[in-house]
Amino acid sequence: MRNILLNLAYDGTNYSGWQIQPNGVTIEEKLMEAFRRMDGSKVKIIGSGRTDARVHARGQRANVHLNSSVPTERLPFALNAKLPPDIVVTGAREVPLDFHARYDALGKTYRYRLYTGPFPDPIGRNYQYHVKEKLEMEGLREALEILKGTHDFRGFMASGSSVKTTTRTIEHVEIRWRDGGTIDVYISANGFLYNMVRIIIGSMVDVAKGKITRAQLEEALKNQKRALAGHTAPPQGLFLEEVRYKL
Repeated sequence: MRNILLNLAYDGTNYSGWQIQPNGVTIEEKLMEAFRRMDGSKVKIIGSGRTDARVHARGQRANVHLNSSVPTERLPFALNAKLPPDIVVTGAREVPLDFHARYDALGKTYRYRLYTGPFPDPIGRNYQYHVKEKLEMEGLREALEILKGTHDFRGFMASGSSVKTTTRTIEHVEIRWRDGGTIDVYISANGFLYNMVRIIIGSMVDVAKGKITRAQLEEALKNQKRALAGHTAPPQGLFLEEVRYKL
């Protein structure tokens, strides 16, 4: 028995998220199917977290306990031969048997892509959030800086989520402006609540557009009031870039 940590990248456009569910094809389902097709292995896949429908990943991690004769270094090639082209295993390594991809994660980095311009981009529409209005850079930056540090982010969590604590630490934020009206926002934290990144991005956009004030954003954070924060940005602009572990 080996415990294998997988590195995964996928285009979430055609999937109903990570976790297996009754209706809709998921990333987890396709991975389990690939293991079965590889050599009959029936595995339980433990992801670092659940990405929603249409959310993408460049650095998702998952571990599996595996009884298989396929060498660890050959696993990515064997699995990729059985996976659809929009899901790729980019690495595999053996880890201690008690390692858990979710509970042992120290932090994650997400990237969210915005596209500003008068017209939608038909090529990039599945990988960015089109905002027609020009966004003021300082407004975006100020909104993001408010949220840095350790806070109770209950006001930036979608309803229906059950967690022990809503306190999280945003460790690093960065905004990168690219040619052609593309903006990439990077957020690193020790953990994220359900829809937290998308609500943060929606709030940034609303502050930059003048729909909500900086004071409202600060109150949403201070008093954990979801109604004072901005809208929830759509899923297709979100990418899970990295999951960090002490290994």
